[in-house]
Amino acid sequence: MTTRPRFLPERIADEPLRVSLRPESRRRESLCDESRRIEILAFPGVQLLDVSGPLQVFATANDLFATTDDRAGAGPAPYTLRVAAAGGGVVRSSAGLGLATEPLPQADAPVDTLVVAGGRGVDGAIADGLPAWVAARAPQARRVASVCTGAFLLGAAGLLDGRRAVTHWTRCAALARRHPEVRVEPDPIFIRDGAVWTSAGVTAGIDLALALVEADLGQAAALAVARHLVVFLKRPGGQAQFSTVLSQQVLSPVPGGARFEALQAWIADHLAEDLTVPRLAEAAGMSPRGFARHYRAATGLTPARALERQRVEAARRLLAETALPVKRIAARCGFGSEETLRRSFLRHVAVAPAAYRQRFRAAGAGAGVESGAGQGAPVAAAGAPAEPGI
Repeated sequence: MTTRPRFLPERIADEPLRVSLRPESRRRESLCDESRRIEILAFPGVQLLDVSGPLQVFATANDLFATTDDRAGAGPAPYTLRVAAAGGGVVRSSAGLGLATEPLPQADAPVDTLVVAGGRGVDGAIADGLPAWVAARAPQARRVASVCTGAFLLGAAGLLDGRRAVTHWTRCAALARRHPEVRVEPDPIFIRDGAVWTSAGVTAGIDLALALVEADLGQAAALAVARHLVVFLKRPGGQAQFSTVLSQQVLSPVPGGARFEALQAWIADHLAEDLTVPRLAEAAGMSPRGFARHYRAATGLTPARALERQRVEAARRLLAETALPVKRIAARCGFGSEETLRRSFLRHVAVAPAAYRQRFRAAGAGAGVESGAGQGAPVAAAGAPAEPGI
């Protein structure tokens, strides 16, 4: 049975960082007899954030635990952390920064959570036989997780067979081709399928680690960690990996796609209007039939689907950055009704509008201001180029 340390943050002060323990919390979050051993697997060419992001989440949980107001009898820190690689020593990340690692432990050594990072070097790690060690190590772990393209290592080890999984959005198709027995889902931030967790690209490893902390220590502990790191408690696992406007920019970048850049800006200024295909074609200076054909070739989307995505993205910003009622947001973005907005939002973001807004409020982003959501607000998703190899 998994036990939880008494860990219920009350508030986070600027300096020093402090966490209070409430007596009533002990009924749910009992004393942990020993630290949970977290192993993060690295290799030459590993993505730096795949290692350092989750590592910092767990380390911050330890820091918070160590600065509680009442340490008497509190037990050991929640986590014991280890970064391991074949042979140990300094492993050079894809960013050029060296990571100090320990040698791979014996496959039957105790471990609570095995986290497999990804990065440019994952194909080399597979060729070097690392999946065999992962396959032997996994049965000793309570749970196994991958970050980004670390899913390819789990797949090669046979740990994803018959399971749902996600990886970096640029590599989902490759994962599905290489491992057809895996149900690859390209959109979620992270997926939990039994004892196996997989996450999307790079910073999604932070979301995954926060979810693991929440599972171990409770929501209050995870919230304290998130606030200290200036991130959200966690993006819902099913939320799309990147913004819908960005997705239109990166899908099917065929020659001639740039001709529609001005149209995208025009649409953004006219979202509340009735934007039919003939109207869009007129704005683009094309015939309706030719417009629909060329637009789909350039973006990979029909004009109607692209318009819906752009409206959802506008609604996302208004939900996060303003206190406008959902009904007004629906009208301003051209949905016509709250129900239409809700259906479109669920289809593209996998989170209801009210839940999306609540997440911003819980994280301290100013949902009650008209602009400038502050330090707790998310930065618009940036389009990461596809990694060489995997």
